[in-house]
Amino acid sequence: MVYSGTVVTFWRVYRHSDHWLSSNAMQKLIRNEKLHSQTVQGIVQTFYEALKSWSVIRKTDPNAKPPRRLSKYHPMPFKSSAIKLNDGTLTLSTGRGNEPIRIPWKFELPRVCEITFNGEEYVLNAVYEAELPAEINGKGHAGVEFGDVHMAAVYTGQKTNIANGRELRSKSHYRDHVKAHFMSEMSKCKKDSRKWNRMNRARKRTMRKLNHQVKDIMHKQTNAIVCVMKNEGTQTVGIGNVRNTGKDIGYRSPIGTVRKMIAYKSERMGMTVKYIIDEHSGRVCPYCGQQNNKNHRIFKCGKCGFERDKDCVSAINIRSLAEYREYVPVIGDMTPPVGIRYYADSLRTSAAKPA
Repeated sequence: MVYSGTVVTFWRVYRHSDHWLSSNAMQKLIRNEKLHSQTVQGIVQTFYEALKSWSVIRKTDPNAKPPRRLSKYHPMPFKSSAIKLNDGTLTLSTGRGNEPIRIPWKFELPRVCEITFNGEEYVLNAVYEAELPAEINGKGHAGVEFGDVHMAAVYTGQKTNIANGRELRSKSHYRDHVKAHFMSEMSKCKKDSRKWNRMNRARKRTMRKLNHQVKDIMHKQTNAIVCVMKNEGTQTVGIGNVRNTGKDIGYRSPIGTVRKMIAYKSERMGMTVKYIIDEHSGRVCPYCGQQNNKNHRIFKCGKCGFERDKDCVSAINIRSLAEYREYVPVIGDMTPPVGIRYYADSLRTSAAKPA
């Protein structure tokens, strides 16, 4: 109720007085006797972080909507002042006079904890402070383009690496098919009946398993991409805009999640991330600069004859925009792209056929 109260209070004050309450003022208004004060402040801060993100996004997307939706099960953050570890028991404070949450714990004292609800059970997430990454030797630039057929294409100035998206696309299609099947069968039952509840529990259990499989694919593929950039001395990563990508492919696209993963993992490795607006990067020839108006899977320049997958062409041009702020032709021959495939047991790289 803390997050929903924050949303209601903020927009009610804005509607009546045309005034935006600050984060400090909101923390003084929102109180909850059943939670630790730092937990309440953390929940309030999540709303203002969402509000800040919206103010940045609406500069490029006027259709972006502010955070107005209420949350029934909002994550409960616990800061370091509310966390204690004694004799293998993790104690999370819920405020003075309230019974704390005690959990058997065999790990070290976490820096921050968060309790979330996944629809069926409560999950505790613990955050530990990691060591700073070693400084990357080199000042290289890389361009990253996202798509549906290929999860991501990366050009580092030396070669192009393509993360195969077949497994992710197949698993996402299957997940949506399973969800539609459960919803169809549940629609034939009376809501909250014994059969409906049994099928609803099965749906949540199955969807949770499939969601974990999808995340496993994305994490392993993005880890391989970031490691490739690090090994080749990349310091600045140019990431293409994906706001209009994946809207017409027929299922819930994971492209935005892949973009976020590569961005934060690159920053953790000590790289700098730049977001590039690349509306026509897949149509400009990286060798001669000629623009091709045809939007096909394979890019073929009508002037110099250069031919390659359009995601590779976009990655090359995004790298030019990140380094020079304009399209600069590539000098010299370009090696064939290298494919990065997903394997359930491990990740291996194999040479891909030239596009």
